[in-house]
Amino acid sequence: MADAATETRREPAIRQFEKVAGPVHTLFLLLALSVVAVIGYFSVHRQGAAHQPHRLFFYLTTIAWEWILVAYVYRGLRRRGKSIRNIVGKSWKSASDFLIDVAIAFGFWIVAILVLSLMAHAVGSEGVSQAVRLLAPQGPFESLLWIALAVTAGICEETIFRGYLQRQFVAWTRSAPIGVLLSAALFGAGHIYQGAKSTVVIGVYGLMFGILAEARQNLRPGIITHAWHDAITGLIIRFLPK
Repeated sequence: MADAATETRREPAIRQFEKVAGPVHTLFLLLALSVVAVIGYFSVHRQGAAHQPHRLFFYLTTIAWEWILVAYVYRGLRRRGKSIRNIVGKSWKSASDFLIDVAIAFGFWIVAILVLSLMAHAVGSEGVSQAVRLLAPQGPFESLLWIALAVTAGICEETIFRGYLQRQFVAWTRSAPIGVLLSAALFGAGHIYQGAKSTVVIGVYGLMFGILAEARQNLRPGIITHAWHDAITGLIIRFLPK
């Protein structure tokens, strides 16, 4: 009990409209995300012209880069006396807590699939994009790395976009809806390598994740959904006709 109380004193909860890091720290993160989005766009399209795309290199570098960004986020939080737990949410205290989050994640996933299908139809982005087909795993080893990439994306991207950036934007604008919208727009823009139409659909997906995070005040259901959606999507595409 004493240890828990000490931890609480050291890492107080983030209050509404409280900034989680300094403005310079956030601007450097935004710059890094922008540069990587541009590099990713040209890299994927260059691989599309290659006879043998370098999927393993893409998987490994993406995994490494996302964890580096989370480490950078952690550093900014520590400067404010916060930790990753402050933006992810309290840890599970029982099996029922875990099962509740899994149930929420599954329900959210079903709703998200329906909404994204309608959105894709509305913008004319039906079917699997060439970029996604290009990056989908081929063979058992690539499939294992793809799952590792999906888990990384679930943890890291939710921490970065919904945990850190969304809270910063809410604090800067003093408006939860605006903060959620800004975070979703950046999330969509970060996937520009999948094409403009897919970027819009992914932006809507990010908006849904942002609403979920704001409603639950933790990232766990979003992390679960994000990870298994990415993993299942890639594995399904692997077996689709060319």
